[in-house]
Amino acid sequence: MDMQLKGRRALVTGSSSGIGAEIARMLAAEGARVVVHGRDTRRAQAVVDEIATRGGQAVAVLGDLTSAEDAERVIVEATRAFDGIDILVNNVGGSANVARPDWFDTPLDEWQQNFENNTLAPVRLIRALVPAMRERGWGRIIQISSRNAISPHAQFPGYGAAKAALNNLTLSLSKGLAGTGVTSNGIMPGLIYTPQLDEWFLETARREFGTEDRDQGRDFVLKHVVRQTVDRSGQPRDIAAAAVYLASPLSDFVTGTTIRIDGGATPTV
Repeated sequence: MDMQLKGRRALVTGSSSGIGAEIARMLAAEGARVVVHGRDTRRAQAVVDEIATRGGQAVAVLGDLTSAEDAERVIVEATRAFDGIDILVNNVGGSANVARPDWFDTPLDEWQQNFENNTLAPVRLIRALVPAMRERGWGRIIQISSRNAISPHAQFPGYGAAKAALNNLTLSLSKGLAGTGVTSNGIMPGLIYTPQLDEWFLETARREFGTEDRDQGRDFVLKHVVRQTVDRSGQPRDIAAAAVYLASPLSDFVTGTTIRIDGGATPTV
């Protein structure tokens, strides 16, 4: 299927690895020109080089989006790279929390860091880049949220609350953009596999079964901890495929919604 993205200009924040990198690669494969963002030159450039090897167009920009100065530089360089941005994917974020045994053990600075990472960084980019989309009469804003926004854990309260705020602003932004041709949507991933999870799976196998079988530990986590109804790990491509659809002109009738992609793990309607 042609996603009608040829020539569109996309900025994917936090795209030097993981979900963001896969979104950047998929958008580029569909013909979009992609600005890859990260904080590590080597990793960001590796994604750019991979896209170029496959015949796509991409450039790298670097900066910490929780810093107003860095964010301004990212905005200027990203806009300059392809003379504008049509698609903004706010993927940067993540939990600033250390897992706490009690809700009340989470200090206020962790709450603040979570909102800086997951809510205010996207707002900075939206405020800077979306007015031009509105003037051109077409654009896409996609927030990468988390299932923790609607099914939070007591051990990570600041992260879940910040992602819930991201869901809320996704809807309010869609209303603020009514009739402009610019849509605002989000995606709530569940547990998505990265190599960092391997140690958790291995520790689980040792604790539950007394084995060194990482796959056995993974299966236990999916069934009894995450409680998925799909019996495989989520992959970055699962999220990237949805992002490409939401970025496409084919999704013109979709706005103000946040899609849950979690293998059936969230126990809510």
